[in-house]
Amino acid sequence: MDKLKELQDKKAALQVQAKALIAKDDATAEEIQAKQDEIKAVNAKISAQEQIIEDEKVQAAAKASAKKVVNDPLYADPANHSKDKWKGGIGEFLQAVSQASAPSARIDNRLILQNSASGTNENVGSEGGFLMDTDFITDLMSSMNAETQVANRIRKIPIGANTNKLNTVGIDENSRADGSRWGGVQAYWGAEAGTVAASKPKFRDFELKLEKLIGLCYATDELLQDSTALGNIIQQGFAEEMSFKVDDSIINGDGIGKPLGILNSKALITVPKETSQASGTIVAANINKMWIRLPARLKKNAVWYINQELDSQLTEMAFNAGTGGTIHPLAIEYLQKGTLKGAPVIPIEQAAGLGTAGDIILCDPTQYVGIDKSAPRADVSIHVRFLYDEQLFRFIYRFNGAPFRDKPITPYKGTTTLSPFVTLASR
Repeated sequence: MDKLKELQDKKAALQVQAKALIAKDDATAEEIQAKQDEIKAVNAKISAQEQIIEDEKVQAAAKASAKKVVNDPLYADPANHSKDKWKGGIGEFLQAVSQASAPSARIDNRLILQNSASGTNENVGSEGGFLMDTDFITDLMSSMNAETQVANRIRKIPIGANTNKLNTVGIDENSRADGSRWGGVQAYWGAEAGTVAASKPKFRDFELKLEKLIGLCYATDELLQDSTALGNIIQQGFAEEMSFKVDDSIINGDGIGKPLGILNSKALITVPKETSQASGTIVAANINKMWIRLPARLKKNAVWYINQELDSQLTEMAFNAGTGGTIHPLAIEYLQKGTLKGAPVIPIEQAAGLGTAGDIILCDPTQYVGIDKSAPRADVSIHVRFLYDEQLFRFIYRFNGAPFRDKPITPYKGTTTLSPFVTLASR
């Protein structure tokens, strides 16, 4: 831990030096790049040291687990409800699900108690499955929210037990001019009373039906014997993969059996590249022109999603813009604060490749609506991988989403269209 702290302190000192260097009027591009290279080298050492520490923790946990004589026993017929809890966590729950699917198995009474009220088949797990305990659901959803970088910022609406869809109305608005706001609502000042005409809003149907996101995990018989290891693997692996797929669907989904993504929205505005702009580059004019296409009232919620390869391009705006070696203010803001125009810049894997439309996205994520059932289900099969001594666990998370608006808007003053979702054209 001392080595990690030493590296972190060195990084902090280098960052202070870099900021001071950038602020100098006579700082050269070579000096700034050299300082950035030093920071990258320290970052690599920090990552390596963190991996060493994590490996040591895993080895220590494995040794501690090996000292246990047996796992806590399954309670086939608990004498009282105080034994209804899963002492071994999600790993013990999955062990019980696995054993319930075996031929001539006695089903753990805790599975029956928590599933009978929901109407699921409590006798054959491979047919009806078993609902997870509320505590497990909370832990899994918390892990998913911790992993996600996109879904945790959208407007999410939980769906109740008695429905699988959201039916509501959206405002059919494509202009903010008088007589067009809210699709046709208009108010008048008293002096115009003689010309007052009735008006009304125009609505459009907005419907979302839950779709299934299915995660599969193979577990060997050896792994099934260790509830701690099984629980950790399931929790981390499930959370990371499901979060990745949900984020990817919000960005890239085609709306067919999955959410409709921002990049496939009819409301998306694509800003053209600059004349003679080099391939795969970002220049300050791109940022400025994207920013003015986002409605002013939405800018307080704005974020920039980027492919991480754009980091160097945003940094190099310092050398590609301005005259006389002047560092562009946008580059300084990004280097010092990690923001552009005051909005946070968030690198995500789901953004398009460098130079492709979608490698940088400006949006107000609250203008994207998502619905979900916050109760993943767990099923198991002993047959799919029988020859390999593996069992297959299946997790199902139900989710769907779409941009709330379906078209750009013409502003009250001006002719340049606006949208909550803006990207840059290929270059």
